Amino acid sequence: MTDRLDQIRERLVATFSPIDCQLHDESALHAGHAGAASGGGHYRLRLVSAQFEGQSRVVRHRLVYDCLRDMMQADIHALAVIALAPSEVSKEETSD
Repeated sequence: MTDRLDQIRERLVATFSPIDCQLHDESALHAGHAGAASGGGHYRLRLVSAQFEGQSRVVRHRLVYDCLRDMMQADIHALAVIALAPSEVSKEETSD
């Protein structure tokens, strides 16, 4: 599972040059769920990138999904996304 997390994170970093990228595997919380049977994981993402400045929430999510498109077919069953521009977070939040 760590390899999958690393692969997702590497793609996000290469695409968005984020100030903050918090990716959590929540697959264990969904054990027994139909999506878990296919091997696809459940993930939660908080991504802060200048590329999101001036973009709507829908556009931001679409950019993230486009970045991970091929992985969404088998490796990722569900992805909860919080995509923020730097102007939307305080310095304290990004320095954790």
